[in-house]
Amino acid sequence: MAEEKKAQEVSTKGYKITIGIMAVIIAVLLWMLLFTKEHVKVVETEKDNVELERVKLEGELDSLMTEYESIQTEYGTLADSMSTKDSIIQAKSMEIKKLLAKTHDYRKIKRQLRILRGIQQSYVDQLDSLYTVNHELEEKLDIANQNIRKEQNRAKSLSQEKEELSKKVEVGSVIKAYNVTGKGYHLKGKKKREVETMKARRTDRIKICFTLAENPVADPGPRTVYIRVARPDGVIIRKGDTDKYSFEANGSKLQFTMKEEIEYKNKAMKMCVVWDKLTEDKAMKGTYEVSVFMDHQKIGSSSFTLE
Repeated sequence: MAEEKKAQEVSTKGYKITIGIMAVIIAVLLWMLLFTKEHVKVVETEKDNVELERVKLEGELDSLMTEYESIQTEYGTLADSMSTKDSIIQAKSMEIKKLLAKTHDYRKIKRQLRILRGIQQSYVDQLDSLYTVNHELEEKLDIANQNIRKEQNRAKSLSQEKEELSKKVEVGSVIKAYNVTGKGYHLKGKKKREVETMKARRTDRIKICFTLAENPVADPGPRTVYIRVARPDGVIIRKGDTDKYSFEANGSKLQFTMKEEIEYKNKAMKMCVVWDKLTEDKAMKGTYEVSVFMDHQKIGSSSFTLE
């Protein structure tokens, strides 16, 4: 009995020990389970924080690049002159995107973002400076163009005034012929005394008289006066058809009936020239047109009639 009781006590004691060990193991397992859950929770929280930080940094990068594109649009062609700075900004943006995709070293990414922000600010400052300089140059150019237009208009006005004055001087320097008359004469007797006639059949001589006007503006000196007399049929009375009997006036070559060399002294000058018939044919009846030329232009005209 005693041995059985002793054996029972030993068995009970072993059972208690086993139960105790199992309790310890269970407690350890429970602790490990709680620790693992807490660790997992911490890891998940850190992971969430990392993701939030990545999203935040991506947002900062997107914001910087959106601002950069807005600046390019705002400054237009002026921004095109900053191609080197553009390349640096684009390269830095790509570098940060690669870092965001491959690493969780957000300190490095933040540092790169700060660098990018500094480059972009420098970019804006340079564009502002260029814009200011360009605006000032445009204003100066506009003022210069206005001054040039004023000077051009002034020069044009002066040129027109000069041209008008030259025309006035040119017109004023023309020596006019006035009191132009044409008459027919019969040459009577051996001395060929002139007898005025209006009869075509009796006309042996045509005399053209006129007065050259006084003109203090005209240049004094030798002149050649040309007279053209056109018959009623329009034919010019002349000695021949060669260049010897022609002259230039108003850009055309004309035939003359008579010419006279004179010395003009800026004073009124009366003169007469005559044409004697070259044949025995009777003069043509009708109206004869007389034109007086000097200095390559027409200076007077008249007409007369033979019956």
